[in-house]
Amino acid sequence: MAYKNYLIFDFGASNGRAAVARFDGQKFDLETTHRFDNRPVYAAGALYWDILRLYSELKMGLQYSVKKYKNIISMGLDTWGADFGFIDKNGKLISNPVHYRDEKRSNDANKLYKIISREELFKLTGAMINPIFDLFHLYSLKLRHATEFVNRDKFLTIPDIFNYFLTGETYNEYTRLTNSIMYNQKEKKWEDRIFDKLGLTKDIFPEIIMPGEKIGSISGDVCTELEIETMLVIAPVTHDTPSAVAGIPVADKNKNWAFISMGTWCIIGQETKSPIINDETMKAGFSNEGGAEGLNLFVKNITGLWIIQQCRERWIKDEGSDISWDEIVKMSFSAEAFKSFIDVDDPVFSKPQVDMPKVLQEYCKNRGQNIPEGIGEISRCIYESLAMKFRHDLDALEKLTGDKIELLHLVGGGIQNKLLCQWTADVTGSPVVAGPTETTSVGNLLMQLKGTGEIKTLEEGRKISLASSKVTSYQPKDKNRWDEAYSRYLKML
Repeated sequence: MAYKNYLIFDFGASNGRAAVARFDGQKFDLETTHRFDNRPVYAAGALYWDILRLYSELKMGLQYSVKKYKNIISMGLDTWGADFGFIDKNGKLISNPVHYRDEKRSNDANKLYKIISREELFKLTGAMINPIFDLFHLYSLKLRHATEFVNRDKFLTIPDIFNYFLTGETYNEYTRLTNSIMYNQKEKKWEDRIFDKLGLTKDIFPEIIMPGEKIGSISGDVCTELEIETMLVIAPVTHDTPSAVAGIPVADKNKNWAFISMGTWCIIGQETKSPIINDETMKAGFSNEGGAEGLNLFVKNITGLWIIQQCRERWIKDEGSDISWDEIVKMSFSAEAFKSFIDVDDPVFSKPQVDMPKVLQEYCKNRGQNIPEGIGEISRCIYESLAMKFRHDLDALEKLTGDKIELLHLVGGGIQNKLLCQWTADVTGSPVVAGPTETTSVGNLLMQLKGTGEIKTLEEGRKISLASSKVTSYQPKDKNRWDEAYSRYLKML
């Protein structure tokens, strides 16, 4: 059987990987060829992405992949959905990109709001209005007369930077721009009123490229350095969340389905034909961002597995040895149910904490709840609270769209926690289809297949995804018990 090979890079906020997809014309299989951690670096009072180390990991992934798989047709990469860097007029990256959890951009947000309100920003863009996104950092750099801002020539998001390093070509990929809070999603253009009010210019933004379009080929210098043959580079959906949505193996397109992408952030949402922008949407915390083939994603971001990731780091430090995720889930299952809850979206849980378990305990104590003790009780509190938040926001989604959700697709690395998947079915009362874990990579592949002419539409690609994917179904259980606990959760909120 003749296979065509495609190379996929998926950079998440905490780790990344390279994978090769072997496609036979009907279905594909994926093999991971390189894995790596993505750890930010705190230096001189700022939190940075270690962009050059990540680029080194990308180059290693290229070498490992072409050594094992010959005749790779193309490659594409996606990343987390925030942050950017500048190149100067000589084409050099000016500074390491600053991490979206760096405190300075949040500190400057109030100065921006005095010029243009959150409400106006939302009406103009439809995007999530949160200081982690590009506009706030760009304006903060302007206020501080930062060296990189003063000497800027081109604005490149994180995936754009990697593509530039590889090909020498400068583009801004469409889906990633839609959550920059500078792009009018209804009119499909940069929003002049924002630039004018904040004294920013648009001349730093290169041409916008759509998912499935060709960026270029890996440059001769890179090929010489790595001792590889050149390769076509295609723009997938470069923001990992809409890439994951693109890759969903839709089990029944005739049912009204929603999705939850479960990772460091959890994102709940649905595909719609156009942005939904009104006061009720903003009050509920929902927003819009671009998806494959111009579809709109109507979404809500939730502080997700970041909280348990922070707890695990502390537990490993305290124990002096590794604690696996399987161990944490087992201890969670053994702990007492519904002892206490947290609002995972409380700002205290979105910040890096030296001792996240203690922060969680103080939160419960201050609200008169039972204080969870030990790994099992604390992790159960987090997982149950996440499931409760899923129901809370899915209920809001149904009210805003006016449609009952009939099927829930769970995707992302978090679906490896089967307990959380089952609890999500239990508390929502919806049938759940979970998988595959690598849906972001699948979405990346589908846009490469489209870019090389193997498929013509996303719908065609999703049929290939369904034929190639292992999925697990979960049916709701103990609905009355979860309903009673949910009532307690709402009172806590």
